[in-house]
Amino acid sequence: MGAGHDHGAKSLGEKHRYRLWIALAITVTYMLVQIVAGLMTNSLALLSDAAHMGTDALGTGMALAAIIAVGRAAAHPLRTFGLYRLEVLAALANTVLLFGVAIWVGYESIQRFSEPPEVASIPLLIVASFGLIANLVSLSLLRSGAKESLNVRGAYFEVMGDLLGSIGVIAAAIVIATTGWYYADPIIAMAMAAFILPRAAKLGRDALRILLQTAPAHLDLKAVTRSLADVDGVEDVHDLHVWTLTSGMDVASAHLSISADAVLGEVLAAARQRLETDYDIKHATLQVEPSASDKACEQPSW
Repeated sequence: MGAGHDHGAKSLGEKHRYRLWIALAITVTYMLVQIVAGLMTNSLALLSDAAHMGTDALGTGMALAAIIAVGRAAAHPLRTFGLYRLEVLAALANTVLLFGVAIWVGYESIQRFSEPPEVASIPLLIVASFGLIANLVSLSLLRSGAKESLNVRGAYFEVMGDLLGSIGVIAAAIVIATTGWYYADPIIAMAMAAFILPRAAKLGRDALRILLQTAPAHLDLKAVTRSLADVDGVEDVHDLHVWTLTSGMDVASAHLSISADAVLGEVLAAARQRLETDYDIKHATLQVEPSASDKACEQPSW
């Protein structure tokens, strides 16, 4: 017997769709400006930031595509969980792109250390300053969604990287303008690559944890078992599984052995309420069985 909530609810990221659209427009526009300016000023730091913004734009675009697909799939009769995992797959693909950019920037920086080319510092400073403003606007748009959606969080981290990149490019432009030390450009570019890698690794780790259906890191499964066992009428809890469907959406299933005099409906309602109140698990499939002494449940061989 099951107890749970409807899966037709909107994805957590869907309500942030329009903010993502605005952030995407800002990112693409400024990326094109960076590419042109990077080629004109001969700045690797600016070109590497443009490449990072390119993955930012692609990642935000994938997040939007996933959110739209999830919304359209919710009513499909065969997709009982919708397509929530598309958001996670998009985040994983975004991770791969971030790693690729970091490796490319690192390689190009090393090549320039042997003989750094001249860089036009004043145009570099102007473009980077506009980039700083654009990234601050995008960050403000994505901040609230980053707390709820893995995909929006990925976009938020990328924009944060872009923000720091803009600061780094501004610093490089000031150093070059005041000292003529052109090594500042590849050094800043390499620092940006080093900044990208750990954040890409964390995003990828979070996505893989969901895809592998690992129990949420913040949950103590023993504590969950004890909470369900404390419900009046429950004698035993077994075959407990908790996993994450998509960011901010944990689900669970469990077998509850109840005493002979327990009221089935009351036990189910209390157990479900306990999971939602204590652990924010809003969907739970609970199988109710006779007293544990009857041994009515056979565990699967796997």
